[in-house]
Amino acid sequence: MDGSDLVIDVRNLNKHFGPRHVVRDFSLQVRRGEIHGFLGPNGSGKTTSIRMLCGLLKPDSGSGTCLGHDVIRETAAIKREVGYMTQRFSLWEDLTIRQNLDFIARMYGMRGRRAAVDRTLEELKLAGREGQLAGTLSGGWKQRLALAACMLHNPKLLLLDEPTAGVDPKARREFWDEIHALARAGLSVLVSTHYMDEAERCHRLAYLSYGRVLAAGTAGEVVRGRELATYAVSGPDLAALSHALTASPDIEQVTPFGSALHVTGRDAARLEGALAGLRADARYRVERIEATLEDVFISLMQDSNGDLP
Repeated sequence: MDGSDLVIDVRNLNKHFGPRHVVRDFSLQVRRGEIHGFLGPNGSGKTTSIRMLCGLLKPDSGSGTCLGHDVIRETAAIKREVGYMTQRFSLWEDLTIRQNLDFIARMYGMRGRRAAVDRTLEELKLAGREGQLAGTLSGGWKQRLALAACMLHNPKLLLLDEPTAGVDPKARREFWDEIHALARAGLSVLVSTHYMDEAERCHRLAYLSYGRVLAAGTAGEVVRGRELATYAVSGPDLAALSHALTASPDIEQVTPFGSALHVTGRDAARLEGALAGLRADARYRVERIEATLEDVFISLMQDSNGDLP
C-alpha cells in the first residue's frame, strides 16, 4: 500500500480507563476515498478507537498519523480536519436547522459563514426545511442534519459512530448513497455499524472484540479467512431441530434465516457427519452454501465471548 495515499496509518494503539485495557495494540490503515467499516459487539472498543483517531482521546501508547498529523502530539490539528458524527443526535433541538449549522460555523470560526451554510443546506437537501426546529425532525432528517454539521467545514475524513441506529431502511439507504458519493469525491470514511448490509457496502472491514482486531480485509476476505462450512437446512419444526442441532459438539452455530436454518462449523468433515442423519431424512433438505458475513460475525462473537480481561 502506497503510504502517500493513507489518511490513517496507526500501529499498536492502546488505551486504558483505570484498570480496564479498552483498546489493545490497535493498528489500522485507511486509504483516501475508502469507506472502512468497524464491526464488533457493544463494548468492543469501536467508539474509543474512533475517538483516538479523531483527536478526542490521546492514546496511552502506540504511534501513527491521521491526515498526516501525529495521533499523540497533534490532536488539535486532527480535530480541525475531521468530521465526527456521534451515536446519538447531539445538536440543539430548540434551534432550527439553519441556526444549528450557523452556530457550528461560528464555533469553527469559519469565514464566509452564511455561504458555507447555504452550500451545505443545498448539498444535503435540507434547504426546504432550514426553518424547521431540529427537535421536530424524524430520525432520518436528524441524521441528515448531523451529517451536514460534520461536512460544514469541508473535512478530509468522516468518522461515523453507528450513524444509522434507529433509522428506517429508506433513510439508511439514502444515507449510504450519500456516503458513497462523498467517497467517490475523495473523502475517506470510517464507520462503525451493527448492520450486515451496511458492512457489505464498505470497501474494507475490521472486526473488533474487547479492544483487539480479530479480522480485517474486504468482506470477501473476512468471510474466506474464517473458513466456515455452512449448510442451509429446511423442513418441518425448525425450532425443535435448532435446539437438537445446537447440542451437537460438531456444530458451532445454528441460526434461523427465514424458512431455513444456517448450520455452521469450522471442521467441514465433522459438520458433514453431524448432518448425515438429516440428509437421510426425506423431510429435510440439506444444502451446502457460502457462509455470509453475518455467519462470520456470529462465529467471531462466540469465539471472543468471555474474553474480557
